[in-house]
Amino acid sequence: MNKFNKKGYEKVEILKISSKSKAQKLAGALSNIIRKEDTVEMQAVGAGALNQGIKAVIIAKGYLAPSGIDLVVCPSFVDIKIEDQEKTAIKLLVTKK
Repeated sequence: MNKFNKKGYEKVEILKISSKSKAQKLAGALSNIIRKEDTVEMQAVGAGALNQGIKAVIIAKGYLAPSGIDLVVCPSFVDIKIEDQEKTAIKLLVTKK
């Protein structure tokens, strides 16, 4: 069953990443969501956060490979609000291949 927001776009789970995020825990969360859903959105602000996100995707690929699931990552920019400030984040849209 598809879940849609008010604008008609499919809702996806959003994982927010910081430079202090543990890549293995993030990979576990990513893997669990991907097993249930087709797509996960990850948001990272800064080089350290992006590094943890990319490592998590690589680790998750290893977790999911025995199940025959492969991942595709589509990066883009997204504007987000943090503490009433507009910031540009990197969005990693992770989907099943």
